[in-house]
Order: sequence, then C-alpha cells, then structure tokens
Amino acid sequence: MALYEHVFLARQDLAQAQVDALAETATKIVEENAGKVTKVETWGLRSLAYKIAKNRKAHYVMLNIDAPAGVVAELERQTQINEDIIRYMTIKVDELEGGPSVMMRKQERSERGDRGPRGDRGDRGDRGPREDRGDRGPRREREEAAAGE
Repeated sequence: MALYEHVFLARQDLAQAQVDALAETATKIVEENAGKVTKVETWGLRSLAYKIAKNRKAHYVMLNIDAPAGVVAELERQTQINEDIIRYMTIKVDELEGGPSVMMRKQERSERGDRGPRGDRGDRGDRGPREDRGDRGPRREREEAAAGE
C-alpha cells in the first residue's frame, strides 16, 4: 500500500470538537476502505496567508495514511462535499514521519520560548556614534569623487 499525508483546513468558526469529528470521519472513510490512519495531528487555529471563502483563519489537521490509491480518491471526494472543509491537499510520500511533524515541533519551540539557534538578541547595547567608525567619509565627498572619475 502507498503512504500519504492528507492535510485539510476547516472553517474558523467550528469548535475544536467539530474539527476532531471531521478528522474522525476522515479516519473512518480510510479504515472502511482497507486502509489505516497511522497518525492524526491537529495543528490548531492558524492564520491564512490570504482569505479563503471569507475566512482569515482555519483549523489545520494532518492525517498520515497507509492505503491504496482508491481510498485516497474516495477520501478526497468526501472532503470536497463537506462544506466545513475549505481546502485540502493529499501528498504521496516515500515514508511517514515517526515523531511529531515539523509543525508540531515548531509549536512546542514557540511555547517554550526557545528563540532558535540565534537565541534571544535582547538589548544589544550602545554601538557608539557613527563618526568614530572611520569606515567611510561623508556622503557628499563620495558622490563628488565618483563624479570626478
């Protein structure tokens, strides 16, 4: 059987219980057609890059699926019919991620306050006046020198 990642965006005005019910419905569709869902991740309510059907935000849900292609076709057909789902995407992958996805790791890092490899920049302190740098002269002299060449 083939491996897929199926992500769908549900309307922003749905409750979390309704979003979980949508994920459960998708899981049921896959399992009724001889497939299995290995992982379900709810990424939460996130802002969209642009408005979709008058929605500025959406609930993101990802399913890792191990199923034949016909199951995915049926899942996508059912997803298109559902008015609560505003976008979806299914991608065939070579292997499924074992642990949490990148989106979940990103959420954990932001909750911990970890600023990544650059760390918290904090107060950089006084860098000193520009005149003392001596790396370049006043702007007018440079322009005059360039015009004279």
